Amino acid sequence: MTPVPHRSHADDLLSFIRASPSPYHAVASAAQRLEKAGFRELRGTDDWTGTTGGSFVVHGGALIAWYAPESAPAHTPFRIVGTHTDSPNLRIKPTPDTGSAGWRQIAVEIYGGVPLNTWLDRDLGISGRLALRGPGGRTDSRLIQIDEPLLRVPQLAIHLDRSVNEGLALDRQRHIAPIWSLGDAEEGALLRRVAAAAEADPDEVLGWDLMLHDIQPPGYLGAEREFVVAPRLDNLVSVHAGVTALVAAATAAEEPAYVPVLAAFDHEEVGSGSDTGAQSPMLERVLSRSVTARGGSSEDWSRALAGAFCVSADMSHAVHPNYAERHDPGHQPLPNCGPTVKVNVNQRYATDSTGIAVFASACERAGAPWQPFVSNNAMPCGTSIGPLTAARLGVQTVDVGVPGLSMHSARELCGADDPGHLAAILGAFVTSG
Repeated sequence: MTPVPHRSHADDLLSFIRASPSPYHAVASAAQRLEKAGFRELRGTDDWTGTTGGSFVVHGGALIAWYAPESAPAHTPFRIVGTHTDSPNLRIKPTPDTGSAGWRQIAVEIYGGVPLNTWLDRDLGISGRLALRGPGGRTDSRLIQIDEPLLRVPQLAIHLDRSVNEGLALDRQRHIAPIWSLGDAEEGALLRRVAAAAEADPDEVLGWDLMLHDIQPPGYLGAEREFVVAPRLDNLVSVHAGVTALVAAATAAEEPAYVPVLAAFDHEEVGSGSDTGAQSPMLERVLSRSVTARGGSSEDWSRALAGAFCVSADMSHAVHPNYAERHDPGHQPLPNCGPTVKVNVNQRYATDSTGIAVFASACERAGAPWQPFVSNNAMPCGTSIGPLTAARLGVQTVDVGVPGLSMHSARELCGADDPGHLAAILGAFVTSG
């Protein structure tokens, strides 16, 4: 078997994905790694005065982390890696107990752009967070992760639908309730199950943000195990690479020339319009506070922002061998040939020539390849947090991403080398010119 470069990084990525079935778990996994590297969590109600070194703020399914060298002036520019923690999936409704024809089922709502056929006939677990009644009228939040085959969305047998291979024979509104038992719908059955997983009493549960996940573990694929196959590659590949780059910058022998930042937003897959999304003032507020905490003025904040640069890292499309005509004929990225730089002149991506130059320079320093990506003119182009960050902060931004197949599927694919390439490039980007 041929050794695969960056295999240790890919192994670690798979561990990160296994521990991160929901945005809240992804944030917890990232926070754990940052704390191990010496970062400390700050809360909005804390006094940040004099704070230097590694810090991070958690807000629901989002995390902002940065490293401010002790000797760095307050106006030191930021080098921002923008990512997102959420992935398209099926999310459990507030009143979940339902059923039909003698089957007990769970009511779910579609989150994001889900290729529904990829969720059929898969063994599904439950993950997310519970809001619990705490002492003194307070509420507590507790994560749950049930990696057991609890649920399944069964496909209709081909004998009962001979047209199934002619298109997706699935009614988005009526036929996606997963089964999990026999018998009539029993009120509170799911509540009791998830409360037990959280070691809580059902009466303590005031609300939840729960979702389904495929319990098949991530792994490798291919004749030489040259591919990674896993759920939520979009966009945990980039979150993991951003954490890796930030930790490397904070623990390097030489202090970085910039203030490295990781911004891992939630709700990108549904437009980023929440208090934890890229359209919110969260990143702006945290970075501004980090400047004033180090004695900076409004002028220092303006200078730090004026010299800032953002790499928006999100998954990209590799050329599909069965549908090559859907891709631009001159831009057909392949796995294991490096991350792509995503260009769209209509600003669905925020990349321009100077952004390409900055990213290409980081690639050279990291000794890593990269590829250009442009959508086919006849196909609508996706977008990411890059344009939102550029518009919100006025910060120059370049959109990049690891190329893969089956984007938004319950199980996606990318090259085993590319996540390591991305981490190395981001490490070079956040530390030097």
